[in-house]
Amino acid sequence: MEALPQPRFTKRYTLVTEEKAGGATYTPKILADFVAQQIVRATLKSALATPICILDPAVGDGELLASLLEQLPKQKGLRMEVYGFETNSKAINLATARLKQRFPEASIHLERGNFLEFVLEHCGEGGVGNLFRSIIPVAYDLIIANPPYVRTQVMGASQAQLLAQQFGLTGRVDLYYPFLLGMAHVLKPRGIAGIIVSNRFMTTRSGMMVRRSIREMFNIQHIWDLGDTKLFNAAVLPAVLLVEGKNGRKRKTPAFTSIYETTANGESHACAVDPIAALSMEGPVTVVDGRCYLVRHGALDTGGTLEGVWRIATREGDAWLETVEAHTWGVFRDIGNIRVGVKTCADKVFIRSDWQDMAEEERPELLRPLATHHIARHFKALPPKKPRHILYPHAMVENRRQAVDLTQYPRAKAYLERHRSILRGRKYVLEAGRQWYEIWVPQDPGVWELPKLIFKDISEEPTFWMDLEGTVVNGDCYWLICRKPGQSDLLWLAATVGNSSFIKVFYDRRFHNKLYAGRRRFLTQYVEHFPLPDPCSRIGQTIIKKTKALYECIPSPCADQLAKELNQLVWKAFGLVSEEIHG
Repeated sequence: MEALPQPRFTKRYTLVTEEKAGGATYTPKILADFVAQQIVRATLKSALATPICILDPAVGDGELLASLLEQLPKQKGLRMEVYGFETNSKAINLATARLKQRFPEASIHLERGNFLEFVLEHCGEGGVGNLFRSIIPVAYDLIIANPPYVRTQVMGASQAQLLAQQFGLTGRVDLYYPFLLGMAHVLKPRGIAGIIVSNRFMTTRSGMMVRRSIREMFNIQHIWDLGDTKLFNAAVLPAVLLVEGKNGRKRKTPAFTSIYETTANGESHACAVDPIAALSMEGPVTVVDGRCYLVRHGALDTGGTLEGVWRIATREGDAWLETVEAHTWGVFRDIGNIRVGVKTCADKVFIRSDWQDMAEEERPELLRPLATHHIARHFKALPPKKPRHILYPHAMVENRRQAVDLTQYPRAKAYLERHRSILRGRKYVLEAGRQWYEIWVPQDPGVWELPKLIFKDISEEPTFWMDLEGTVVNGDCYWLICRKPGQSDLLWLAATVGNSSFIKVFYDRRFHNKLYAGRRRFLTQYVEHFPLPDPCSRIGQTIIKKTKALYECIPSPCADQLAKELNQLVWKAFGLVSEEIHG
């Protein structure tokens, strides 16, 4: 078999492989062995034809290829052709020497270059071949991969846009997205791939197109969401995809396994040496270092659409959600649009807690109280020792938001002028035709005075509180106002549902997207689907009345008692019995 031709590589994606070569995303052996085992098990279900062509599109130190070659059966006459890409010359030399020494029977063809460039050269932009492109020189029987994980913010907007254009992606692009699509173009129809990725794409809006593409271009066999197992040093929550090339065969619904840390410690739990070993068990599993994980096995549920959020479906979980649905009157988005708070992109200038320390003749006009995650508390904000205020240079004029005329606010003008160089450094503000002193994402100042429900973005415990003070909401929180006047009771109802232990279970069963240490992300795409019981029902009216009473007496033993009663009422409102929550 001919070796891969040398493609015309550019420096377009060099930061990716340099970061990978720095060691941050090299694959630990325990995970490399697991992925290799899954590939071999799937491969052994069909006869192995010689030669077997193997690919790692981002070789790194060669750990993945070593694991796969070690576990493939040693059959007489079976030849293995091993290919790989890596732009770091030191890494590629070490990996080549390592593999040739350990597996002298295999033909090793590791190229210094970039896999994405190779795909574009041989498939054309968007992965569509044409008459002016050469045919893919090799199609691969087996692919084992841990693609570079680089967020849009790290790559830079221009590079992300270029990748999106070339691979037919939309929205925010993480680098492993085009790697996934590229692998689909070079995997044989009956080939098997085991791929380690971040689990973010399964539940985020930015992952919508890649979820669709994966289901269109592969037959998915199994998904393992490895959650907060901390198998990597990097702050990435990994998942493993076991897929087959798209070959026209109908497949069963893909299997789905998840493992997340839990606080449900107990002597009756199963025991395992590590989180990977725990994957073969079910329920709470304690590992030797004392951590406890909840392992669940089910099937992939996408809500019936190609791009739908990926969640694990189990018989018990689906029955639970059906009960909730039967008792649901509406959802949070029926109240109004959920909005993120303001983003200044220059917080040190606009947001301070020491404005009052300034002399009155220097203190800017246009200061407004600011709600941040620092004052988050269930139902009612904590009174801060030193309140934060924001200099808010926007106003509503004839129902349109616009920057204020600074000549009307001399103290604010003088203050902002002192920081002009910092503010003008935000080139994107000027390029958007905005005034140099504007907040980048100001939101609508015309509705700040309305009653609103505020909640933290990232939190282990859901934390929702009512604001009746006309506070500006910072970008580390989200907020909700009523779309229709006179419906503020719905906000009080939503506050209690949002703070309940019920919503934690609902979140985990419906979205199952935890971060490290049991924290959850309360993003618009999740919270807008939070259910509401009938506000006109007897129990709905009771919840609203008790929530208002709780708000008035926080903090006090009476408030604590009301919070317990309200938590039980929420479970009852959805036809359920309160569950003990772990993690």
